Amino acid sequence: MAGWNADTAAGPLGSGTVTLVEGSTFCISAANGDIRPDLPQGVFHLDTRILSRWELTVNGQPVEPLAAETREPYRALFAGRVPGSSGYADSPLLVERLREVGAGILEDITIRNYSKQPVECSITLAAEADFADLFEVKDARITREWMETRRLEGDSLEIRGQWEGLKKGVVIRAEGAGAGAKALGFRTSIPAFGQWSTRISVMPSLGGTTAPFTHPGRGEMSPSDRRRQEWVAKIPVLQIANRAIEKTLRRSYEDLGALRIQDPDHPERVVVAAGAPWFMTLFGRDSLWASEMALPVDPSLALGTLRTLAERQGSMVNTATEEEPGKILHEVRLDVGSGQALGGKSAYYGSVDATPLFVVVLGSVSRWGFGKDTIAALLPNADRALAWIRDYGDRDGDGFVEYGRPNQHGLINQGWKDSWDGINFADGTLAQPPLALCEVQAYVHGAYVARAWMAYDDGDLALASELRERADRLKQKFNEEFWLPDKGYYAIALDRDKRPVDACASNMGHCLWFGLIDEDKAPSVVEHLMSPEMFSGWGVRTLASTMGAYNPASYHNGSVWPHDNALIMSGLLRYGFVEEAQRIGTALLEAAEHSGGRLPELFCGFDREQFREPVPYPTACSPQAWAATTPIHVVTSLMRYDTHISLGGIWLDPVLPASFGALHISNAPMGDARITIDASGGESSVRGIPEGLTVHRGQRPWMSELVERAHHQTPED
Repeated sequence: MAGWNADTAAGPLGSGTVTLVEGSTFCISAANGDIRPDLPQGVFHLDTRILSRWELTVNGQPVEPLAAETREPYRALFAGRVPGSSGYADSPLLVERLREVGAGILEDITIRNYSKQPVECSITLAAEADFADLFEVKDARITREWMETRRLEGDSLEIRGQWEGLKKGVVIRAEGAGAGAKALGFRTSIPAFGQWSTRISVMPSLGGTTAPFTHPGRGEMSPSDRRRQEWVAKIPVLQIANRAIEKTLRRSYEDLGALRIQDPDHPERVVVAAGAPWFMTLFGRDSLWASEMALPVDPSLALGTLRTLAERQGSMVNTATEEEPGKILHEVRLDVGSGQALGGKSAYYGSVDATPLFVVVLGSVSRWGFGKDTIAALLPNADRALAWIRDYGDRDGDGFVEYGRPNQHGLINQGWKDSWDGINFADGTLAQPPLALCEVQAYVHGAYVARAWMAYDDGDLALASELRERADRLKQKFNEEFWLPDKGYYAIALDRDKRPVDACASNMGHCLWFGLIDEDKAPSVVEHLMSPEMFSGWGVRTLASTMGAYNPASYHNGSVWPHDNALIMSGLLRYGFVEEAQRIGTALLEAAEHSGGRLPELFCGFDREQFREPVPYPTACSPQAWAATTPIHVVTSLMRYDTHISLGGIWLDPVLPASFGALHISNAPMGDARITIDASGGESSVRGIPEGLTVHRGQRPWMSELVERAHHQTPED
């Protein structure tokens, strides 16, 4: 997952970095709560850094960090101490900073004096705002200098910036402060065993006005808490005997709640952002995958994401933004730099897989019986997406969807492995675009099948049959041209000369989930995926350790991505490889235990025998949408939990490992109803089933079976 024009990872954030996120605002700070302008830190709102320096000193001394505890994804408590001037190691002055992120930040600062004598304190908060674009900060390439003015009024400081006609501002208010041009200051005498405190807000100003930041400390519920409370009331309540797994699932719920952002044009509509800190915006691929994996928990994410993407679906050919008719965007950006590079537009379309995935997710929502009116309204968008696959995605008419950027500022690679060096041959040589990725053909196959399902449900058997035949032709051609018989696995891609790119990579695991792989070839694929060269003990690596480009600490060439493994695991279950799926699912949940129950975007691919804990990738997003939904997907996949409302069926045939223990889920959405599920090992029961539905064991029937059945139906049937 990379930014629209970013083929380099972010610079180091600094040790002990704390990231807080709420909607389209996030805060990155040091372990003591300070924000340094020389590091990619700050308070960001709508892709703009509204606070670039936030440094607290007491009597001229910075605060020494002791602890930083993230209470919720949007709230943290920092503890530190003021270095003493007497030469003794211990200091009597301890500092607490309780910070909450909303549209800006609210911070309660408390200094406690643990000495027998009163202490005179001069407290200063240095504050700066550079209004830099998010990617200027991320890539340490700040080129615009905003003309700055500062206005002091009582205990508030307003910083305004102007650049080429654009105006931005931020207002800092501090109770009891004296505001200066560069800092807020306080002077106080803290009595023996006493304390001093203040409350400070930092809010963006639009048109010279700022909204108040409500806070529970004043007897009010903050917007973040209210949003979380409303969301929690709608999602399933989960209990599981394995407390570590339960903790991970609850953390996933919390992170998913924090990553929910509102469409500014439709406040009632919620979509899921890709991840913090750098991608708190709507992405095509990331938001769709997260919505798909969270569907059994929260269908509103998928419905909001689909509707918002549909409204921004491509309608013209634009080489700067890579927009094409029917194409689904890669990401939305609100910063100045993107707008300039994209010709004043806020959307970049350089993604080869978001368009077929749009149809896949729409089909899933339809099968689950959610938002029937929305699904009906979005069918024309699905058909336009399929038209893009035919008219633009298949660039040379060979039956496969390829990508190649039409400009010099877009992404070189446009699948989920979108780093510049993400696609390479077994010897490490970079593959040259146009490239047809193996997993993209699987997504296209899935799009055909999903639209066929919806046609079948509408009684349009002719269209269902036509789309299924299209899927079958793609499957046959794929297995002829991507299969490498001498290696026993599938090519990751075909290059510009239609040569198979022969690296052993995790991408082919996605093809299992969509049923694109021939049954007779699946055992060999699984053997490679689960080999020591691919399976690290924490998950399947993105690239085998025997490949020329392998690097366990790279972004896409040997690292382990939780979402990648979740999709592979589901594919293993589809083809009947239960034990292997259990190994991956268990490994992922065990990995989460080493990071407080939260799976990061990725971690390094070192072998588990070499390092007993997963080695963090330095700039991984955390929380991140499809990583947050991975534990949910792991559990629902091992429950083998699926449905097709139109067919009148719920399929539930669990293969939960014994280590999970008993699982109890209540308030689970199912069509227009809510159900309760109990599962343990291979046993399960369901209560509250809507009328007309039946619980089945085994896997849901595939489209080919239904089309075959439809061909033999009589009008009376």
